[in-house]
Amino acid sequence: MTTPLIAVPTARVEPGAVRDWRPGAFAVAETYIEALRRAGARPMLVPPLEPAPADEILAPFDGVLLTGGGDLQASRYGAQAHETAFDVQPARDELEIALIRACWRLDLPLLGICRGTQAMNVAFGGSLHQHIPDLPGVDPIAHGDPHNGAPGVHRVRIQPGTRLAAASGTDPVDVVARHHQAVDRLGAGLTATAWAEDGTIEAIELSTGWMVGVQWHPEVTAATDQSQQALFDVLVDEAAKHRLARVA
Repeated sequence: MTTPLIAVPTARVEPGAVRDWRPGAFAVAETYIEALRRAGARPMLVPPLEPAPADEILAPFDGVLLTGGGDLQASRYGAQAHETAFDVQPARDELEIALIRACWRLDLPLLGICRGTQAMNVAFGGSLHQHIPDLPGVDPIAHGDPHNGAPGVHRVRIQPGTRLAAASGTDPVDVVARHHQAVDRLGAGLTATAWAEDGTIEAIELSTGWMVGVQWHPEVTAATDQSQQALFDVLVDEAAKHRLARVA
């Protein structure tokens, strides 16, 4: 089989949140899956269950997509939780941080989206702004409100010569956002590659391999905006190279 397999860690859905699913569920929004399918990948869901070696989990896979969701545990970057923290899922944090570090060791491509970008930064020793509306000069409406689901739309500036620019171009682009946290101190080996007009870091990437994180939600507009679908396309292209090298 030559179709790249992309691991997509899931979120935990609390019991009763889905009608008739009383024990709870593990889920990923369909828009992420559709974007991967358009790119030619076969997405496979990975629930945050009992601990397992990340290298073992990733053995069948050619790449990883980390999706949006709730906040990471503040203790993972040495902070006390802000009063606005929501939907913290320690098991998901544990899985995703382990997968990020394994991707770095195994040279597997990884795309992080919103929470996924924050997990990337924390995995390499970085920290987060826990509530960007508290920061001077930040426009909280533009970044959306994850607490009530209201998205925002704002413009990002992309750094030329980066992996992000190679995928999506260097023209300023309007993106859909829904986050109240953002990258603060960059983790080891990570570089900021895009910024909102208010200075918020909107994308990061690792200096080695293909590991890119965007703070916005490209999956929302990917079906109609090629600059956003391109992020998934390049992830899958990089995964295909890995698969071909493995079976050669």
